[in-house]
Amino acid sequence: MTNSNEVKTENRIHVLKGDEERNVWLNGKQLLPGESQKERNHSPDGFNWGYGGSGPAQLALAVLLKLTGRSEGYHQFKWKYIAPLCIDEPFKIMFTDADIAKVISGE
Repeated sequence: MTNSNEVKTENRIHVLKGDEERNVWLNGKQLLPGESQKERNHSPDGFNWGYGGSGPAQLALAVLLKLTGRSEGYHQFKWKYIAPLCIDEPFKIMFTDADIAKVISGE
């Protein structure tokens, strides 16, 4: 029996990139804030990174909705992967489905 809170993982490797104009790509496709803002509108101005505020929360929510179809754990994901990035600088990070599952479960 599986726990309904578990995230099913295939352990794909994901690439998240952002540029100096706050455009973001997930696995080579541009990620836009609109869909995640329908779920929860943290940041009407869109995505940001490098601190613990509303723009990073919007980005973390968008990533998890796109990859898992769920919002659970996006604050944990924000603190682990989005907040530590350098603010106002381009970035490229990689993580796996298993990494997401660990963050969501609190490991």
